[in-house]
Amino acid sequence: MIASPDFYITPAEYLAMEENSAVKHEYIDGYIYAMAGASDPHVTIAGNIFSLLRNHVRGSGCRVYIADMKARIESLNRFYYPDVMVTCDARDQETPGYKRFPCLIIEVLSNSTEGFDRGDKFADYQILETLQEYVLINTKKPRIECFRRNEEGLWILQSYVGEETSFQLQTINFTGKMTAIYEDVNFTPLQQERTV
Repeated sequence: MIASPDFYITPAEYLAMEENSAVKHEYIDGYIYAMAGASDPHVTIAGNIFSLLRNHVRGSGCRVYIADMKARIESLNRFYYPDVMVTCDARDQETPGYKRFPCLIIEVLSNSTEGFDRGDKFADYQILETLQEYVLINTKKPRIECFRRNEEGLWILQSYVGEETSFQLQTINFTGKMTAIYEDVNFTPLQQERTV
């Protein structure tokens, strides 16, 4: 994200500005941050998981959103653009420009946002009472990290590693293969060396 902290704007001003903006911005407590473009692996992975989940939830009352739908964290005065988000809450049909009650959020990691996705953004997402799973997908090697909220409200990590591995998204009762998530993604030797 690229900061634009020159002036404070209200949530209503942000939403109005974002409707006509050629560049997406995330909103953090009155300040906007321009989002950088994504790499081929990032876009491919996000498209793959969206397609799998869209087919899975069809007819269930749940909705899957990709990249251009905002998640609103009202109590913290935040709007983020998750890579993929699922909501099964009918209240989210009332707000066409953002969703407040997601049960599942997926972020595809990139070099420029990984620290934020793992840190402050995850801490902010935890405020959402409906959120049950937060998933991080690696673009450099087949690896999915799934954080699940247990009955005590604690977040438990389950990692899935390797191309032939299956993974689960318990919130929507989905089981998939890593090969489907990483279809058409080429891991270069340089990427693999950097992750060792």
